[in-house]
Amino acid sequence: MPKSANSVSMIISTYNWKEALALVLRAVAAQSRLPDEVIIVDDGSREDTAELLRTIARDFPVPLRHVWQPDEGFRKARILNRGIAASRGDYIIQVDGDMVIHRHFVADHLALARPGRFLQGTRIRTTVEETARLIAGGKPRFGWFTDAYFRDDKDRSTYHFGRRHHTLRLPWLARLKSRSSGHPMGCNVSFWREDLIRVNGYDERMHGYGSEDLEIDLRLRHAGLRRSQIKFAALALHLEHRSVAPPDPADPSLPNNVLLYAARDAGLIRAEHGLDGHLADFVQPPADLRDEAAAR
Repeated sequence: MPKSANSVSMIISTYNWKEALALVLRAVAAQSRLPDEVIIVDDGSREDTAELLRTIARDFPVPLRHVWQPDEGFRKARILNRGIAASRGDYIIQVDGDMVIHRHFVADHLALARPGRFLQGTRIRTTVEETARLIAGGKPRFGWFTDAYFRDDKDRSTYHFGRRHHTLRLPWLARLKSRSSGHPMGCNVSFWREDLIRVNGYDERMHGYGSEDLEIDLRLRHAGLRRSQIKFAALALHLEHRSVAPPDPADPSLPNNVLLYAARDAGLIRAEHGLDGHLADFVQPPADLRDEAAAR
């Protein structure tokens, strides 16, 4: 029998977009298989994000925790490490705070989890109009008629309204697709916690946008783990927004890419500046915001 996750932590990264985060948490609360805890990892948002979380916590179905760090620029690698250190689940599902998930999202990740692998999901990029509808309170829509952009294989610099089959949830096909590896993308991914500890989490030398997901993916594979793709399951709508990516994220001269290629060339497994710097901070888990709400 394959190893199963007794408990699962969902880690959601956010920065100053509380409207999107509210949608994500609403979708989490409606999961067919709830996570055992939700940890919001916050890279320096304003106080209004904390206020939102305190409000949502009043009737949230599982422990809701907020791990915040001061805004000193884009430090996603560091705040993710702090979230991992704070987690108590033996399996971790990581999503961005602009990913509105399907009601079977958690169940789909757990159904495909196996020892020796980590799972790489995809995203459905909603149009500007659909994003506005969702932010205004519209119900998420998955399936053939989802209003979204889809990448064109022949011209990957453009988007068009095609390839709608990727919006369908077909668990039997997802099991077949999981034999392939996919492409690393940190907005929808899951790991065994012990594997993240083994590679020491994310490399915190990475400041600024990009490549922290590619770099940890590389080290996990150097450690002998297999990346398994999730398609036709674990569906998630990615809310459209202005990107902070550089003009060419693959530019090898960018500081994060210098670190990425150095890790590749050295066959690096363990980050020198990583997760272990935070484990002592979370001997006890962060407060459950539901307790604070109940005390008011």
